[in-house]
Amino acid sequence: MAERIKLEVGGLQALRQMNPMLMSYNVEFAEVTGGTFWKAYTPGQIAGTEEFYVEPTTEGIAAMYRDLMQVYAPINLYDEKLRKLAKELGPVWVRVSGTWATKTYYDFDGTTNGKVPEGYLNVLTKEQWIGVLDFVKEIGAKLIVSVANCPGLHSADEPWTPVEAEKLFGLSKEYGVPIDAAEFANEPNMMEDTGFPKGYTPADYRRDQDLFFAWLKENYPECICVGPSTTGGDNIQFGKGSSDKTAGGVEQIAEETCDCADLMEGTKVPLDVFSYHYYNGVSERLASVMPSAHWDASEANSEEYLATAMEFARTYVPLRDKYVPDAEMWVTESGDAGGGGDTWASTYLDVMRTLNELAGFSTITNGVIFHNTLASSDYGFLAREVFDPRPNYFAVLLWNRLMGATVFDTKEPVRYGAHVYAHSRKDGKEGLVYLVINNSLEEATQVELPKEAEVYMLAGEGGNMRASVMTLNGTPLVLGENNEVPAMDPVKAEGMLEVAPGSCAFIVL
Repeated sequence: MAERIKLEVGGLQALRQMNPMLMSYNVEFAEVTGGTFWKAYTPGQIAGTEEFYVEPTTEGIAAMYRDLMQVYAPINLYDEKLRKLAKELGPVWVRVSGTWATKTYYDFDGTTNGKVPEGYLNVLTKEQWIGVLDFVKEIGAKLIVSVANCPGLHSADEPWTPVEAEKLFGLSKEYGVPIDAAEFANEPNMMEDTGFPKGYTPADYRRDQDLFFAWLKENYPECICVGPSTTGGDNIQFGKGSSDKTAGGVEQIAEETCDCADLMEGTKVPLDVFSYHYYNGVSERLASVMPSAHWDASEANSEEYLATAMEFARTYVPLRDKYVPDAEMWVTESGDAGGGGDTWASTYLDVMRTLNELAGFSTITNGVIFHNTLASSDYGFLAREVFDPRPNYFAVLLWNRLMGATVFDTKEPVRYGAHVYAHSRKDGKEGLVYLVINNSLEEATQVELPKEAEVYMLAGEGGNMRASVMTLNGTPLVLGENNEVPAMDPVKAEGMLEVAPGSCAFIVL
């Protein structure tokens, strides 16, 4: 049956104030230096007319790098179109990290001549890092990083040393764009598979995390200490009830993993922010290895699928309260699926998940969600190299323009066809902004408006949920001349508003 909702113009209970940079994103370290990242899907796979298949393997991480990835050139962070579209999103956190960050050598004096030192995987040049700093400064963002911790820096028996980290932090400060926050490592619970020295244990990690954050507090006290940046673990399992249905991603094919508790219990240096990584499951690229960890496109609108992010957040809240009490909770990597995104990640079908995660997370706790990524792989807000905006880009652009920091209890239970959320107005005026997500693909949702409202109705072009173009009030959202962002104006509505099947509506009262 069709759902019916009655909106209120006031009188709702405020739940909390959110970080104004809730919607943020990653720029992968592998993008900055150039390196391996997920192979792109074909147009047919994106449209859902061509199957994606990988032969099952028992080789784990090695097979993943060999068969599912390719080498890409460094991203051009000076590209005028990229900077323009990034700046439109407003102030955000930019996280430059990823698995490559753990094993990259900072060659800021040019001594390696491009040759990777033993024990590292890649080289970051001074010019490349200045490109990151220039980009962050140009778009008015804040910068968070993780640092090298690999066999080239030390062995498992030797304590971590800040000799490499000092290069990164020192150059950034000297250049006038200091690093604002740092995690010690990216997904440390994957241990050696994330790049750590051979034989590295959770005890070694706890020792070295304390060394890093103690060094950071002494030398760069303004920098926010964030951690532990884990993915999955701690018996966190969601989805269809399968024992391997963890929501983190590739940790399931790592040779050795540990839990958040293993990395945090007994550490001595307190953190400022608690962080973790979250994906609903794994993409088609990894589905043959972990079939029960993958959601089919036909499930992308389901209650079970959309609820997973919130269940994950609720499960992590007690860990945050235990190890970093009273802190914000940052999801420093998120997207529809580990493994570079599903075939539909670049289409309208993923917009419901993106908006529902931002809104649902806000009802649970305060923090920041870093979408993976800005412009890399199929889940990027922008297409790689050409930087054309995908539906999710325009969805989060509207979020950042409309949704204020105060979160309200709508008194509407989340249900099929009626995910209803409310925030203050971003423009500071009195009133509310509602987000109504109709995840039913069969029935329209009826919304009773208490007064005249401004409506931003989002849908897939031509009613196609897997459309590569999203419409706003029926108008396709595409860039104009000189890469101008379209006007994105609302329409007026009063009385009864119909939210069509599979549509999302921002309603400004």
